[in-house]
Amino acid sequence: MAAFVSRVNDCDYCAGSHAAVAEIFGMPEGLLSDLVENLVGADVDPKMRPVLSYIRKLTETPSRMIQADADVVFAAGWDERALYDAIQVCCLYNFMNRFVDGIGLAATPDLYAPWGKMIKETGYDGMPDEFGIE
Repeated sequence: MAAFVSRVNDCDYCAGSHAAVAEIFGMPEGLLSDLVENLVGADVDPKMRPVLSYIRKLTETPSRMIQADADVVFAAGWDERALYDAIQVCCLYNFMNRFVDGIGLAATPDLYAPWGKMIKETGYDGMPDEFGIE
């Protein structure tokens, strides 16, 4: 979800890093682009489509969210806690994408895999060291 929201927002830094993490955990390479380009046709668990559709709408047009959007997620078998968690991830990455873009962080694709590995192994604890922050 972090990579998806970040790609919807065109935040290469976050999308690339989190796609690398997702690929380490088994997401097929290229699936993220497929999801953003054609969510309905992408090779993803059908149960995830309403969640991804929900967080895309929340990212792109938050003032247009209605109860029916949540109802589609619930109809797919998700409960309120799962939707709440998806909303939190969506909100966090909308914030982070704007933060990263706002301070001008940029990355080259050759850094995504090492960052993805670091995030998987240590979480975000290694980030201050990576950026020289004390």
